[in-house]
Amino acid sequence: MTAAGQWQVRFDDGHQQRYLAGRAAMLRYVLAVAPYAASTRFEVYAEAEPVRLADGSPGGRQFALAEVIDFAQPGEADRLRAELAELQGPSP
Repeated sequence: MTAAGQWQVRFDDGHQQRYLAGRAAMLRYVLAVAPYAASTRFEVYAEAEPVRLADGSPGGRQFALAEVIDFAQPGEADRLRAELAELQGPSP
């Protein structure tokens, strides 16, 4: 799974979900909403190979679980900030 492509984030025990373009956008979103979310757990899904119907025609998009982010784990926010900084590259 790459940093590019569509990402889906589910949180608040599945009551909330968002689709975001790219891993950096997903990380920024999760870091921004985590302090206000009802749960510390975020399920992150990455866009996978499209669904194919039995006749071979395209059937739509599909997402696969890529990771579970849990802010109850010590250092989780720092890990995400470090990954986001790496994805964004050096500041001009």
